[in-house]
Parts: sequence; structure tokens; C-alpha cells
Amino acid sequence: MKLIIDTDPGIDDALAILYAAAHPDIELLGLTTVYGNVTIEQATRNALYLAERAGLDIPVAQGAAQPLSVPAYPPSHGVHGDEGFGLLPAPVPTQVACEGDAADFLIRMARQHPGELVICAIGPITNIALAIQRDPAFAGRLRRIVFMGGALDVPGNITPSAEANTFHDPHALAIVLDCGAPMLMVGLDVTMQVILTAGDFADLARIDRSHGAFLRDMASFYLEFYHAKGYPGCAFHDPLAVMACIDPAAVETSAIPVEVVLDGPAMGQTARKTGGRVIDVALGCDPDRIKSAYFKTMRSEGMMPAAG
Repeated sequence: MKLIIDTDPGIDDALAILYAAAHPDIELLGLTTVYGNVTIEQATRNALYLAERAGLDIPVAQGAAQPLSVPAYPPSHGVHGDEGFGLLPAPVPTQVACEGDAADFLIRMARQHPGELVICAIGPITNIALAIQRDPAFAGRLRRIVFMGGALDVPGNITPSAEANTFHDPHALAIVLDCGAPMLMVGLDVTMQVILTAGDFADLARIDRSHGAFLRDMASFYLEFYHAKGYPGCAFHDPLAVMACIDPAAVETSAIPVEVVLDGPAMGQTARKTGGRVIDVALGCDPDRIKSAYFKTMRSEGMMPAAG
């Protein structure tokens, strides 16, 4: 599968990107970056580092620094740390972003791979909306858009009604929902069903000799945030969206007419609406199966033996 990940790394973004790099059935054509968890400059730097860390020779295109219409919301430093990687210091990649911005890169890749390209947006969806605005044929060339965002039947995580990615740029999501491309929403209804504990990250460090310790050390900050909210571990937001791109059975979906609220106290809320754009919405999954599949992909050759 030909995949581009649109990302604002971000701890769970790192979990998602390194999974995509490790999966034998994913051809990762590039990363595009967007503001959100961090600033756009931090997002691009972190994406470049993750690509290098995974040994990927792929372009990284810097994208939108702010939403289309609403005021920019501050980066999520309290969730992901000052540099986006928890308490780890700012990474220092050796490469630089490619020429041109993210929207133009997405348009170019869709032209080169008509009917094949899947875009997985795991940050605010501004770059995809910009591509749709610039090229009316863009959406029709895509195989699918999968986005991590929304909260249909559960509370939001940035306001009582809105999930963070949709809250950051509801106008961009409205454009994407109306574009006509096949689409899957992977929101809080399903991502909060899969919880990674400190023990899970310890297991990841044992089985993945390339990235496990890095992800474990990064995630300690993320876990503290979730623990303070009363959760036993952190949610599996962005990795689950990428897994749903490659494995149709990863999530249980329903075709639902969805709209996004553009203003007022419920801004960013995704809601059912008769006559709204019908898209696939992930509502359920088997958490144990998800975690097992993720760990299987991340398992390194020559891994350390299990304790005992």
C-alpha cells in the first residue's frame, strides 16, 4: 500500500510512523507536517528525525503553520513535552525538508499514483484541505483518506465535545468531508479503547531493539499525563489510524453521515446529521488483537529473550 502520513509529531505520532516504517506491506512515500502537538518547525524537525531513525530515504514536506480560519491553538506541550518527544531533548536530524509545501507534495504524489495513494492524517487536517482547494481533481485521485480525529458518541479530549485534531481546524475538516474521496474516521470512540501501560512499553523496549527503548523513554511523559487524568495508560490514537489503513479488520466500522461544528461552544465536534457526508466511522475494535498486531510488526530480529 502506498501511504503518506500527515503528522504533527508528537509521541503517538512517533509510535505510528515507526510502525509504518516497519510494516512490510506499507510503502511509505513521504511525510507531510502540520502544526498541532508542536509548532510546524518542531513537527518538521521531528518528522525528519523519525524518518532518519527508521532508515527511510523519503521526502518530508513542511505544511501548514496555522488553521484555515480559526485562531491557532497553543501546541500541546503539556501532553507531548516541550519538543514533542516527552522529556527527551530536541532531536538533530541531518536532512532538511524538501522543496515546496505539503499541499503541493500531496497533489504531486496523487498525480503520480492515481487510485493508489492512501493519506493518513494524524494531526489537524489542514494540509489535505489545502490540497483539495488547490487542485479540484486531487480528491478523485486518492484511494482513501484515513484521519485520526473526531468523537462521535464519546466526550472530546480538548473540550467536552471536541477531539483535539478536529478542534484545531474544523473548517479544514468540513472541506475534507465534502471532497468525495473514500474516507475513514478513526476517532476517540475507538482509540480510547486501546490503552498502553508502562508494562507494555517495557515489553516494547525488550522486543524492538531498534526503537523500543526510545519509545519507552519518550512515553513516560505521555503516561504521566494520562495517569493524572485517571487512566491506567495512554490511548493508542495515531498508531491505530495507521493500522486501519493497512488492515481493514483492525477496526469495526459503520457508514454514518457526519458533519463538523464550525463555531460556538461545540466547535470541532463531529456529529451525526441526516444529509451529511456519509463516511466510514470506526466504532469498535479488539484491543488485545490491536496490541498484538502492533507488537508483532515492531518485533526486531535477534530480540532479547523474555524474562523468566
